[in-house]
Amino acid sequence: MSHGNKNQAAKVKEISGTNPLKCMKCGKCSASCPAFDKMDIKPHQFVSYVVNEDVEALAKCESLWVCLSCFACVERCPRDVKPGKIVDAARQIVVREKGGNYLSANEIPELVEEDLPQQLLVSAFRKFRR
Repeated sequence: MSHGNKNQAAKVKEISGTNPLKCMKCGKCSASCPAFDKMDIKPHQFVSYVVNEDVEALAKCESLWVCLSCFACVERCPRDVKPGKIVDAARQIVVREKGGNYLSANEIPELVEEDLPQQLLVSAFRKFRR
């Protein structure tokens, strides 16, 4: 990510439509995440990274691509912070900076692990087909 961290954090907030300052660090989002054990940055930590304006670290983490976009974290959040939408916003920023708004079909196999749930692919196609 080439722009300032403050600008990137503001962009994540804008794209996601969330207010990460509302997070009370209860961990319900992470506890409900089906991909929790494969993530290097957990859903509740994504929120903290945006609050601390460390979007650069989010762009480089594996969790960005491990997230299933199932939005279990969004449903469980008592403060309506929507960590899954923050993850999606960070993904969009990374993809846009690569020079496009969408992944090409050739890029998808590189991102998919053999034991990755099919729900991830279905969610991604549903979300990014527009």
